[in-house]
Amino acid sequence: MTELATMEFHPQPQAGEARPWAFPAPERGTLDNGLTVLRCHRPGQQVVAVEVLLDAPLDAEPAGLDGVATIMARAFSEGTDKHSAEEFAAELERCGATLDSHADHPGVRVSLEVPVSRLPKALGLLADALRAPAFEDSEVERLVRNRLDEIPHELANPARRAAKELSRQLFPATSRMSRPRQGTEETVEGIDSAAVRAFYEKHVRPATATVVVVGDLTGVDLDALLGDTLGAWTGSSADPRPVPPVTADDTGRVVIVDRPGAVQTQLLLGRVGADRHDRVWPAQVLGTYCLGGTLTSRLDRVLREEKGYTYGVRAFGQVLRSAPDGTGASMLAISGSVDTPNTGPALQDLWTVLRTLAEGGLTDAERDVAVQNLVGVAPLKYETAAAVASTLADQVEQHLPDDYQATLYRQLAATGTVEATAAAVNAFPVDRLVTVLVGDATQIEEPVRALGIGEVTVVTAE
Repeated sequence: MTELATMEFHPQPQAGEARPWAFPAPERGTLDNGLTVLRCHRPGQQVVAVEVLLDAPLDAEPAGLDGVATIMARAFSEGTDKHSAEEFAAELERCGATLDSHADHPGVRVSLEVPVSRLPKALGLLADALRAPAFEDSEVERLVRNRLDEIPHELANPARRAAKELSRQLFPATSRMSRPRQGTEETVEGIDSAAVRAFYEKHVRPATATVVVVGDLTGVDLDALLGDTLGAWTGSSADPRPVPPVTADDTGRVVIVDRPGAVQTQLLLGRVGADRHDRVWPAQVLGTYCLGGTLTSRLDRVLREEKGYTYGVRAFGQVLRSAPDGTGASMLAISGSVDTPNTGPALQDLWTVLRTLAEGGLTDAERDVAVQNLVGVAPLKYETAAAVASTLADQVEQHLPDDYQATLYRQLAATGTVEATAAAVNAFPVDRLVTVLVGDATQIEEPVRALGIGEVTVVTAE
């Protein structure tokens, strides 16, 4: 009789001793041309992330040329005084690098990722793009055509259409925040290479820019490397540009963007609230997360799990513009989609959740789960150099101290249930929310009116 072999089990691996973690602090410096430098050595991160912040905000765009900042940002990778657009793309590819850029209300952001072994070459290309972009007529014309092609697709997307309408409703028509970040068909059509170059020459210079470099910098003489590349970028100094305060009308009301035949209704409820300089921000982050930050949040538990109205509803706070003098603001919003016949009941239950929050508050269990999710996973969230660089760039862009993110996690962990509840209730008052619904007005208008949550207006979708 054959004897069966015995199976040998290896000991189960045990968790190591927990080590304290904090968001990394950068080192600061300044190049001779006035460019501010933040560096952060991250051992083991062989892909270096570089973020360049340019003080070219959307409210600096000339009247009638909304979108020129976006076209300029995209044109940075379309050739320089040394390389054509095709050559520039080929040189980036040889470096194994990616170069992206975008424009937003605070300014233009240019992002580079590259293996550390190719950092010198890639920084040289980045410096050329900022120092001497070609802005060729044909390339700018192509970018304008591409942007015009994007606009109909954005308007056809219910979530994008709702966001556009919410901005138009909240902010005065004279405010840049009331209009699409990347411009409209009417404004983009008027952009040419001369307009792009004029915007560049007026707003892009090293003295008002910041570069963030994050990665494994072992053996890298970053001072010399930056001096040889971005240090060759020249430009005049500039006086601080006045920043208009953010004003908004969040009187409770409902706007229905009519989409005949739509089988779903896109919901977007929003208002303007405190930015990261306000001491309520940590509690607001925690309370908003409990309300609608994840699958286990209160909104999802009711609207998704109990009622089956939606695949998910999220509550969030997004900084629009941050300033230490109190003129900044964030967008506080609740977003999701529901099937058309249940639009009225879903909104009614959503309002019930908000009222219940004000009356009964959050539970300690909700608060504990939120802290665990927000603080406990932070080391994983910032494993890559790009994630660290992006957050450091956000801090610079929003005029926050270098230790802000590390301090925020300590504040989140120390925030109690009562404080989180109060912040969430203040963030989403039931009588101060502008509600945008993108859906079939013939089916949803009357049920929504019957809820009595504010004056109802119907507008036609483009």
